[in-house]
Amino acid sequence: MKKTYLFYDIETTGLNKAFDQVLQFAAIRTDRQLNEIERHTIRVKLRPDVIPSPGAMITNRLSVADLASGLCEFEAIRQIHELMNQHETISLGYNSLGFDDEFLRFSFHRNLLPPYTHQFQNGCRRMDLLPIAVMFWLYKKDVITWPQIQSKPSLKLEHIREANQLASGPSHDATVDVAATVELARRFFSSRKMWNYLMGYFEKETDAHRIADIPAVFQSALGEHRQGLMVGTEYGPGQMYQIPVLSIGKSIPYSNQTLWLRLDLPELRETKDDSVAESTWIVRKRYGEPGILLPPNKRYLKYLGDDRRAVVSENLSWLQSNPPKFQQIVDYHREYAYPFIPNLDPEAALYQIGFFTRSDEKLFKEFQIAAPDEKESIAKRFKSQDARALAVRLLCRNFPQQVSPDLAGEFETYLQRINPAREEDAIVDYREGPRMTPAAALAEIRHLKKSGKLDDQQKTLLDDLQNYIKRNFPRNRAGRQLSIGDQF
Repeated sequence: MKKTYLFYDIETTGLNKAFDQVLQFAAIRTDRQLNEIERHTIRVKLRPDVIPSPGAMITNRLSVADLASGLCEFEAIRQIHELMNQHETISLGYNSLGFDDEFLRFSFHRNLLPPYTHQFQNGCRRMDLLPIAVMFWLYKKDVITWPQIQSKPSLKLEHIREANQLASGPSHDATVDVAATVELARRFFSSRKMWNYLMGYFEKETDAHRIADIPAVFQSALGEHRQGLMVGTEYGPGQMYQIPVLSIGKSIPYSNQTLWLRLDLPELRETKDDSVAESTWIVRKRYGEPGILLPPNKRYLKYLGDDRRAVVSENLSWLQSNPPKFQQIVDYHREYAYPFIPNLDPEAALYQIGFFTRSDEKLFKEFQIAAPDEKESIAKRFKSQDARALAVRLLCRNFPQQVSPDLAGEFETYLQRINPAREEDAIVDYREGPRMTPAAALAEIRHLKKSGKLDDQQKTLLDDLQNYIKRNFPRNRAGRQLSIGDQF
């Protein structure tokens, strides 16, 4: 089997990775020289329990009618999972590790598919073209034309696409965006030496070796502390997309995370016993994933500027002169664990659940290939109650005509929860962000209509969405949602 890249892009109903859904998936598979092998476009029908984000609808310019056709989510996500797990596939997109990959991870979880195998199994792994673009912007600008928007550099794909005529068609269309991504990769690939070097940052062993080679600036009772430059779009063009950082060890609860203390913030030296969380900034870095960590060589340090370098020097001196305070900072961040959310919805509980038992994973495989009318009996054998709840929703969303009255009743109870009488009762995700509710969507529509920034097409799209929400998510006098049979 040949080693391939799978360039992909998704369009979604919103930004919530746990609760929103994929509407369009487009992919182009190439060989390692970026010669095209095949293309895929998958359109996904809107699930009956999803309230699309009004902002997403006017950005993607999708109508409610557009969302009525396509594969059901279960079949679509199975196809996507198979594409990404083909032997020796490197899956990548533009900001794919910042959004698309995690979005799909939750989609796999929700549909009882292994959420992580595309990262490591059968020679598969992941990359992201956005961090590569940042490095080319910093150190090899002549490879493409870099857009300026309102006198500021922009690394948005739509702006780069227009400035370099990478692909024709509307922005925020997955097919167009993935074609532009492939063409941008080919421009970068023309600088073969730099391309191959940057690929190393997405290989765990190579990335780990490079970090180990970064020199230590001082030692403490905690060991050696290496100083480097962390590169990522989140730091912005004003900081040349990079910040100086110091290694402080690994997370204790999450052993795959190395921890890096930001060094260019003056407030670091103002840290008190009760202010570590507010006055220190930590970057959590996994090997083989962004950000890109550079050694403190002159050619890289030149972008910091004299003022930031002076702050770094003062902070390093302060840390070495205050061992107890440094120890306190390190201990706080190494021991930090994400808060446990009680009664977290199973769709949002991917990280909190951890891995399912082997017996359940075996049953998941049975469930996947079984006929729709056989899936319910298999789901009843799951040991995990979370897995069983996911299966109930999966069956009612995708095969509503083939579920028992008991399962339909469970799903109706869930439907009531997504249409709460009070917004404070909305289901929350793993970061305690609320699931989009009908009331919140209608409020957003009203706000967008009052903004005066919509064209006629967008106004029509919002009118259609408003009617869809009112029709499909009504409340009776008790504030309850009507039954699944009434809605669908």
